[in-house]
Amino acid sequence: METKGFLTPAEITESTIQTGMKKVALPIPKQILLGILAGVFIAFAAEGSNMAAFNLFAKPETYGLGKTLAGAIFGTGLMLVILAGGELFTGNTLISAGVFDGKIKIMEMLKNWFFVYIGNFIGSVFIAYLMVQSGLFSSSAGLLGGITIKIASYKVGLSFTSAFYLGLMCNWLVCLAVWMAYGAKDMLGKMFAIFFPIWLFVTSGFEHSVANMYYIPAGILAKSNPSWAAASHLNPQALAGLNWETFVINNLVPVTLGNIVGGCVFVAGIYWFIYRKSAAEKASLSSLTSHELEMNPGK
Repeated sequence: METKGFLTPAEITESTIQTGMKKVALPIPKQILLGILAGVFIAFAAEGSNMAAFNLFAKPETYGLGKTLAGAIFGTGLMLVILAGGELFTGNTLISAGVFDGKIKIMEMLKNWFFVYIGNFIGSVFIAYLMVQSGLFSSSAGLLGGITIKIASYKVGLSFTSAFYLGLMCNWLVCLAVWMAYGAKDMLGKMFAIFFPIWLFVTSGFEHSVANMYYIPAGILAKSNPSWAAASHLNPQALAGLNWETFVINNLVPVTLGNIVGGCVFVAGIYWFIYRKSAAEKASLSSLTSHELEMNPGK
């Protein structure tokens, strides 16, 4: 008998709920350590994609091509999280499927989000620090450092509304990548499931809270180097506006909220409603009808 190499959407829903139950059961130290690893993996993907495309980012006529190239590399980060092992806040918004199903308490989910988020932050900022110390931002006469600062400045300059909706669309795609990876039964299938949605989100220019834990701190740290700051071609006011306060208030808060809505509502929520709630209602209706027939056999 032939066995299919993937799960159906209904089976993915069940697998996602079971995976969420395992995630919230992890001891807190493991949640933090796995969160640090995931932050490191996403930061590696962010710095690598910047290294590949920064010369293209510098010119308006090749900017879209640069985003396309960056997107093709960035998926490696989520592949490492899923395949090597890590706990990523954005993907963990899918734990909400277990909450909707009554299998996971909301406080268990929130505790997981908190500790994983902290771990993601530590891992991402650590790589940003290492990149600054490595001197790699001096690549191409400091242009990589300049682009890193410019990207960070753009991100903290977003309005709350823009950052929220960019975060929502981002995690809609990221969680679809995780969702499909849960449905693949072999490593190659998981890699392809991850690659295309992540490529799409980066090329589109959407906002990912954990990736921004690298992008913006890297820019904040890099601007202290005069040659990198000069290569950014930002005015003093823009450079001053790039700081830890604007990072948190202008970007991290709205993007994180958008990521939560994107994952919880548009992936976990919709698929749970279709494949669990609707199925449960049908089963309940069928059971009720059978009971009525037993009580009224003449019908």
